[in-house]
Parts: sequence; structure tokens; C-alpha cells
Amino acid sequence: MLSSFAAETLARFQFAFTVSFHIIFPAFSIGLASFLAVLNAMWLWTGDNTYRVVFDYWKKIFAVAFGMGVVSGIVMSYQFGTNWSEYADKTGPVLGPLMAYEVLSAFFLEAGFLGIMLFGREKVGNGLHMFATAMVAGGTLMSATWILSVNSWMQTPAGFSINEVGQFVPEDWWAIIFNPSFPYRLLHMVLAAYLTTAFVVAGVAGWHLLKDRENKATRTMFSMAMWMALIVTPLQIGAGDAHGINTLEHQPVKIMAMEGHYESHPDGAPLILFGIPNPSEKRIDYAIQIPKLSSLILEHDLNAPLKGLDTVPDDEEPPVAIVFFSFRIMVAIGFAMLGIGVWGGIQRWRGRLYDTKWLHRATVLMGPMGFVAVLAGWITTEVGRQPYTVYGLLRTSDSLGPVAAPAVAASLIAFIVVYFFVFGAGTFYIMRMMGKHPGTPRLGLRDGPIRTAGITPLQQTHNTHPAE
Repeated sequence: MLSSFAAETLARFQFAFTVSFHIIFPAFSIGLASFLAVLNAMWLWTGDNTYRVVFDYWKKIFAVAFGMGVVSGIVMSYQFGTNWSEYADKTGPVLGPLMAYEVLSAFFLEAGFLGIMLFGREKVGNGLHMFATAMVAGGTLMSATWILSVNSWMQTPAGFSINEVGQFVPEDWWAIIFNPSFPYRLLHMVLAAYLTTAFVVAGVAGWHLLKDRENKATRTMFSMAMWMALIVTPLQIGAGDAHGINTLEHQPVKIMAMEGHYESHPDGAPLILFGIPNPSEKRIDYAIQIPKLSSLILEHDLNAPLKGLDTVPDDEEPPVAIVFFSFRIMVAIGFAMLGIGVWGGIQRWRGRLYDTKWLHRATVLMGPMGFVAVLAGWITTEVGRQPYTVYGLLRTSDSLGPVAAPAVAASLIAFIVVYFFVFGAGTFYIMRMMGKHPGTPRLGLRDGPIRTAGITPLQQTHNTHPAE
């Protein structure tokens, strides 16, 4: 029994470690692929070489991040067949096809057009190159759609039956794919990816603005990132609120852990801003709270009753402290992003967007915070689902394959060593690329009609690369 418990803990830690490394790369590449598509389209539309310079700068970074995302994701699929073979056996009839669709429709789309986007402009022309860039961006979004459908089904299973050997068997594919939490989870994750990318771009641009405020490429990427922060952050906060209400309906125990509600509140629950969960005493110590605000947020009624963990058996409770703190980290970063976006909007209105050094320093500090928020959100989602892999139906302890703790420990150590070496080197290389100056836009336009005023016919005949 002890050996099985140790193997389960190690296997969970191993999957958490590998998925934490993996998720930061798709979160970045989803947003960056769309950013590249917009940059390429703006260059084709306006003829302004600034967009071409910024595109060429970020496409190299995208290529490295995309490659690391692919490699880090492969490892997780092997764990389904080793550490979690019971889970794979029971959920395979439902989740196996969804993962196959992700590979066939999304990954093949990304990989098939990636080479054209990176190297094919001079070979295929600007029109087909734009199409390839759009397909890469569409592929990343489609990939997120399938993976979020898989994860959402595990959170809110629907459209299935259970056969005589305990396997989940599909009955309604529409209900499986578009399960109750899928739309909320997909929107929340895609917006998170866009915000993560926006703040990386803003951080890099802010770093270069501190050294050179006059470079047009740096100004362009900073301006676009600040628009994203100002517009998308409020949308993300709204999407998060809607997702929370959906979670209350389908996974109320997770909400109890997120809110720190050890006790039921029949006449309105407080919003606990901060405190220290005390699982032995079933309370939040040193709680700083606002009376009845949690009921107002979740039920839109100050006096709405909310159940607490005192209504849940102990073996049904998730680890409250982890969920409680990770949720607050995610929310705090979200409001910090909103503050940066509003600050940038005010400075833009004042005509000082590129001259406010403290704003630039703040964006540098906030640059990696999107990744922290994504990790905190995933920890909230996944740990809050415990003790189940398929919520309410399949326990994590029943999902573990017949593996021994020493074998899992050995592979875990190997993963830690290899991941830190390989992905540490890759991350360092990306940081070096980001540290390089984006270049200075120069005259030299694409083939086709020119929409920029002041260009002579002689200049129209040239096709000089802007970074030369």
C-alpha cells in the first residue's frame, strides 16, 4: 500500500513537472503565431517595412519555441502508456480519437506550413507565404481547441457510457467535444496565451526602449503589445469570471478550495483576499476578507448561500492550500496586467508611451509573468480536480499503472536532469535572441502595389530585405 502511494505521488509529480515545462511553450507559440500573422498582413497591406523587420525578428524566436514545445509534449504521451496505463485504458475510447484529431488536423497543419513561413517567402511569393503564416496561426489555435476539449472532458465528462470492463465508451461525440466547461476553458486559455505573448513582446520592447527610444521597430512592437494589454486583459478577467461561475455549477468542490471556504455560509459568503489555509483545523488563519463579496461574484446575490468543505468527505477534498494560493497568484497577475495596460493607455493618450522609463521597466518585470499566471491557472485547474482524473468518476489512485516507485523515481530524476539541461539551454538561447537589437527598418518593399506615400517608381522595383 505504501509503495503504491509513493508510486502515485512520484508519477503525479513527474507529470506535473513535464506538463509545467510543456505548457509555457504552447502558451507562447499560440499567441506569437497570431502576432506573426498580423505583422505579415500589416506589412502586405501598408508596405511599411517596420512590420517586416518585427516579423523577421519574432519568427526566429517562434521557431525555437515551437520546436521545444513539440519535444516537451512528446514525453507526456509516453507517460499515458507507462505510469498512467490504467487511465489510458479506461479513457482511451473517448480521449484517444480527440488526441489523434489534434495531431492530424492541427499539428500537421502547423508543421506542414511552418517551413514555408520561415524560409519560403522568396520561393512561393508573398500571397502563399501569407497563407502559410495564417495556417500556422490557425493550426496553433486548432491544437489548443482539441487539447482543451480533452482536458475539459476530464473536468466535466459528458456524452459517454461505461461498459462492463469499466471503460468510458463514446455515445455522443458532439457532447464529448463540446462538454459543459469547454467553451469557457478554451476562451480563457486562448486569451491567456495572447496576454502571455503580449507581455513577452512588451518586455522585450521595453528593454530595448530603455536603450534606444527612437527605433521604429521597437516602438511598433511596444505599441502593439500595449494595445493587447489594454484590450484583452479586461476580456480575460470577464472570461475568468464566467469560467468561475461555470465551475461552481459543475465542480463546486474546486470552487470551495479556490475560495478557501472550509465552512458553509447560508447567508452570504465572504471573499477571502488572503490568508493561510489550516487543513488540520479546517479554517483560514489570518484571513483578510470582504463580507458577502464571494456570493455576489459567484451568484450575483450578496445573501446567496454557498456550501463549504464541511459538506464534503475528507477523501473528496483537493489539497486546499495549493489551490488557494495558485488561484490568488493567477488573479493578482491578471490585475497587475490590467494596471500595466491602463498605464500604457494613459501614457499613449498623453503622447509619452515611448518616453516613460518607469513603464518600460515595469513591462520588463512583467515580461515573464504571463507564464507564471498560466502555470498558476493550470495548477488551480488540475489540483482542484483531485482526487479524480475524470471528475467524480475515475480516481487518480485507480488511474495508476502497475509501476514501482523506484522505476518512477529513476525516470523522474532523468527527466529533471535532461529537461533543465536541454530546455534551460533552449530558453537561454531564446533570451539571447530577444536581447539582440531588432534592427532598423530601411527602404525596400515587397513585390506588388505600394501603399506607402512618397515612394518613387524606381524604388518600387527593388526588393531589398529590410534587415540588410
